[in-house]
Amino acid sequence: MALMRIAYLDCFAGISGDMFLGALIDAGVDPKILHDAIAALNLNATLTIEKVDRSGISSTKIQVYDGAKLAEKSPAHSHADKDDHTHQHSHIYQHQPKTQHQHKAGHTHNHEHEHGRSLNVIRDLINAASLAPAVKHTAIQAFELLGASEAKIHNVPIEKIHFHEVGAVDAIVDIVAASAGIHALAVDKWFCSPLNIGGGMVDCAHGRFPVPAPATADLLRGLPTYSAHIEKELVTPTGAAIIRTLAATFGPQPSMRVEQIGYGAGTRNPKNFPNVLRLSIGETADHPALPAPPIPHSHKKSEAHHHHTAQTVTVLETALDDLSPQILAYVSERALALGALDVMLTPVIMKKGRPGTLLTIICNPAEQNAMEQLVLRETSTLGVRVRQDNRVCLDRHHAHVTTAYGEIRVKIGTRDGQECNVAPEFEDCRAAATKHNVPLKLVQQAAIVAYFK
Repeated sequence: MALMRIAYLDCFAGISGDMFLGALIDAGVDPKILHDAIAALNLNATLTIEKVDRSGISSTKIQVYDGAKLAEKSPAHSHADKDDHTHQHSHIYQHQPKTQHQHKAGHTHNHEHEHGRSLNVIRDLINAASLAPAVKHTAIQAFELLGASEAKIHNVPIEKIHFHEVGAVDAIVDIVAASAGIHALAVDKWFCSPLNIGGGMVDCAHGRFPVPAPATADLLRGLPTYSAHIEKELVTPTGAAIIRTLAATFGPQPSMRVEQIGYGAGTRNPKNFPNVLRLSIGETADHPALPAPPIPHSHKKSEAHHHHTAQTVTVLETALDDLSPQILAYVSERALALGALDVMLTPVIMKKGRPGTLLTIICNPAEQNAMEQLVLRETSTLGVRVRQDNRVCLDRHHAHVTTAYGEIRVKIGTRDGQECNVAPEFEDCRAAATKHNVPLKLVQQAAIVAYFK
């Protein structure tokens, strides 16, 4: 049975904003979704989408053009010309205006770009756009992550940060379009490989630094990274912020039935190194420990709608009467980050009349060892009970409805084509309630009414 819709990012060549957009399009996201999101920003920007070759891999290349760049674009530019361009470090940013010497170096952007956009300006720009609340929330979160990293590097309040290249049109477009694509996929959970950061040195606003640049290094703190194959910057701050915003679980590809695969191209095309980001989208497999049997092409679509047979899941439990609630909350968060399907904390009365907590973790069998290690390492327990349970799940998909408070996603659970449950997405409703200063329950009710109409 399909437990949930998942996506896996292979970052063997790193990740940047344009690579992520290319992978989304190549995996089947409607380009109109990205074009509409960009148009809503009113920045006079546009995307070009083309197929390119990266060391023999056919992939999708995205290029962002603002008004000035679009006017300069010549039809005579060949694919070979584009492939010979170096990977522009267009995502590094700084908190001070450029020096006079840098002005004289031929910087030709407009005055607003010259002095950068503050986080508040970017936040207002996104909030003013006619985008779904969830898309706005994700885009703003990415910029807040970028701003927080830069503020930490310079030891200044985040309000003092002024984005330069990352505040430019192309980076704003990258992040907002990526947010629109993320929500269009309606993926329940994201997974990601360790990140190849590349190597060598990079020129940025802070001077010449080893890869990764300071902001990127801070954004990647705590994530699995490595350096291999190429002495160039492979992970940009925008790419790192997208990964952080996705809250992906890191490791090898989980057991899944892959339905769509997309390749997003980077700007460089080094020999014998496919400079692409691979995105695989599908559903969790019936039995994570076993390979899925081959499915005839003619039957793939019908199979996708019959996933309500029982699936085996692993349940881990332990009762604790001597552990801080703060640590219990931390363990719950870590379990979910490691791929747990659900975590429950239940108050119980233990021996000698002591109040305690029953910690229950549900996961795929393949993640049992990681969950055991977490509980035994982080809690005060001396043992964990483990069992295998069967469960039955509904098929799930999303629909978008329009309400007086904006567009809201609605999750629908079905069995044999019959609707069993309909629920508006909480984060969409919360964002809309905050924006319009109305009760959350009012937005939820409006979404349900809009769906059934």
